[in-house]
Amino acid sequence: MKLPDLESDAFHVDWYRTYAELRERTPVTPVRFFGQDAWLITGYEEARTALGDLRLSSDPKKKYPGVEVEFPAYLGFPEDVRHYFVNNMGTSDPPTHTRLRKLVSQEFTARRVEAMRPRVEAITAQLLDEIGDVDEVDIVDRFAHPLPIKVICELLGVDEKDRGDFGRWSSEILIMEPERAAQRGEAAQEVVTFIIDLVERRRTEPGNDLLSALIRVQDDDADRLSRDELTSIALVLLLAGFEASVSLIGIGTYLLLTHPDQLALVRKDPALLPGAVEEILRYQAPPETTTRFATAEVEIGGVTIPAYSTVLIANGAANRDPGQFPDPDRFDVTRDSRGHLTFGHGIHYCMGRPLAKLEGEVALGALFDRFPKLSLGFPADEVVWRRSLLLRGIDHLPVRPNG
Repeated sequence: MKLPDLESDAFHVDWYRTYAELRERTPVTPVRFFGQDAWLITGYEEARTALGDLRLSSDPKKKYPGVEVEFPAYLGFPEDVRHYFVNNMGTSDPPTHTRLRKLVSQEFTARRVEAMRPRVEAITAQLLDEIGDVDEVDIVDRFAHPLPIKVICELLGVDEKDRGDFGRWSSEILIMEPERAAQRGEAAQEVVTFIIDLVERRRTEPGNDLLSALIRVQDDDADRLSRDELTSIALVLLLAGFEASVSLIGIGTYLLLTHPDQLALVRKDPALLPGAVEEILRYQAPPETTTRFATAEVEIGGVTIPAYSTVLIANGAANRDPGQFPDPDRFDVTRDSRGHLTFGHGIHYCMGRPLAKLEGEVALGALFDRFPKLSLGFPADEVVWRRSLLLRGIDHLPVRPNG
């Protein structure tokens, strides 16, 4: 039997329908992914179990111990920078992961994020002022994109004059098409070089930013983060933290505009906005899949996954499992969406969740307050979704601010 190909045109036409069809047959199924055999998990309970099973490693080096493997996520990256992407908190297991997360969590706290709310509100207002009174604007380019860049750069202490290329680097790194490998490699090289320089500057010129705090932080054993560890952590925060928020704001704008009944509920009762953001994250999860590598034979959902297999945990599919969320294909801002797997589960639960939620709530609330007649600038069914299982999103969203 021919295995489903997750890079095929057919899959990307209506991926949620494909996920549902696969889940109805079996929640754990073999697939093809960038020319490799893999296992796809689409059921909620099975996905939650997989995310918490430490036999499913986050470290790609454990797929084939002792063998250097060109995993698709690092396609085109030069050897001298690849290890910054491969060896970080998100791609490590205990005890390394435990140590890094303990150190980072001392400073990257919900309290630090919440303290940024006034700045997030001010940056949001400034960007909306700059849009002004125009007939049409690409809301991703002019709002959803620059807002998280400005916020994450302020959080890490990146000077205003140095922020211009982060959006380009991040966008190019996310595109995993083989013909774009050289372009991805150049972007990876440039962003790593910049971050190494930033870490060194913050060592000699510390400030009140998160990166300076992470340089100073130590645990009870006087353990500190090394330069390479700081570089990898800053890399993850800049790329993953920034892009997830861009996608959340863009997707949220699209969903609310295409579900006017739900937008009307949020307008009538702004207290629904935090729950609406959770529903956006459930309904159209930006981080669509999480990759793991089986270090031993693992049984999940009655299916045996062989050792050294690549496992793709479809967070987005799990969030549409009717066994967990009744009528899951209905977008409902009054739904209790708690428990969705967009931010993962277990020891790798995303530390950036508070920042993404804060940006989503502030951005969407202010956008629809500022432009009460906001409408799409194109037919809703012509939206073009980013073709990436790493991070689904909308790269361009033309809207009419005044209807």
